[in-house]
Amino acid sequence: MYAVIFRATMNKVDAEYANFASQLRQLAFDKYGCLDFIAVCEGNQEVAISYWPNEQAIRAWKADPMHMQAQQKGREHWYSDYQVQVVKVTRQYP
Repeated sequence: MYAVIFRATMNKVDAEYANFASQLRQLAFDKYGCLDFIAVCEGNQEVAISYWPNEQAIRAWKADPMHMQAQQKGREHWYSDYQVQVVKVTRQYP
């Protein structure tokens, strides 16, 4: 199992952002096999962690046209900066 950790400093959150986020979350589950998705915001900081069965699913998700459009809007409008980490989960405890 893999995790994608997305950390961002929010620049501007609007209705379009909320709409994209909702649609992309559902798309990740329905089309790309996302196992879980958790996002939290505090102040202008956002952290989202999604879990995936393999790296191929992550690559396919990253290349999805709607996700690519959201990435561009994120760079141009929604985030002043962001970072993405892809990690392999080697242990998990209850």
